[in-house]
This record gives sequence, structure tokens and C-alpha cells, in this order.
Amino acid sequence: MNYVAIDFETATSKRNSVCSVGIVTVEDGEIIEEFHALIQPPNNEYNWHNIQVHGITEDDTINSPSFEHVYPEIKKRLAGKITVAHNESFDRSVLKNSMLDIGIDYSDIDLPEKWECTLKIYKTMGYQPAKLNVCCEYHGIELQHHDALSDARGCAKLYKIALEEF
Repeated sequence: MNYVAIDFETATSKRNSVCSVGIVTVEDGEIIEEFHALIQPPNNEYNWHNIQVHGITEDDTINSPSFEHVYPEIKKRLAGKITVAHNESFDRSVLKNSMLDIGIDYSDIDLPEKWECTLKIYKTMGYQPAKLNVCCEYHGIELQHHDALSDARGCAKLYKIALEEF
């Protein structure tokens, strides 16, 4: 039961527009570390729709580090570990595109091509819908939806429940 759960929030529809990341490290089934960072997306550009989803604006990230400066912290927590996300294809794509943007190949982080996905797991278990907020509410997991750290924590707890049920 050792894994890392991650969640990204983006500033626009572009997959390289990270504005927030949350990472939760789990060892022996217990959360041992949490990491959160606001990240200035390219040109600090935001789409109004994304702002409505997560509430992060240009003002929040004007003095935040770029992805390039936060990447070493992300790599330190993820490299070579089982990585979980609620919609892994989105979060993995955001990581890959953001890495490419700064000239780093995905192979640098030593992760598999697909991660564990609690969305797929809970769909397979029959949850309809299997959205993060719905699954967390069902299991009594506190969640501030679309806050990257809260979403990563919720995902970590859902993954633990799924591991215990299988």
C-alpha cells in the first residue's frame, strides 16, 4: 500500500497550463506527506471557464514559480512510484505536456505509460456516476472539489478503499 496520488488544475484548456498541483504520498496505507504548489501557467494566462471551476486567477499565481521551478519537487515525489489520479489520462497528459514544454522527456520521471485510475476503478465497481466528489461523498471523505491537494487526498483515500475491497 505504497503509492502517490496527484491532481493538477489547469488555467486553460491547454494541457501545459498547470496552475496548481497537489501530491499525497501514502506508505503502508497511511498518508505520510502532502505537497501543494500554485504554479504560474505560461504567460499567466487563464480562461474564464477554468477560473469558474477551481477559483484560481492570474492574481493568485502572478508571483508563483513556473512549472520548471516546481518540477524537481514533483519528480522527487513521483519518480518510480505507483502513481494514482482520479482521471489519470488527464493528469498524466498535463504532466507530460508541461514537461515537454520545459524540454524534459517523460522518461525522466520513470513512470509507466498508464497510471492507476480511481475513476476507472470505481466505474468498474459499479459507481454511477464515478466522479471524484460523488465517490468521496459516498465514502464520507471530506473534499474541497477542484482544490488540487484536496482532490489528491480524496483520490489517495479512494484508492486505499479500492485496494482493501479487491
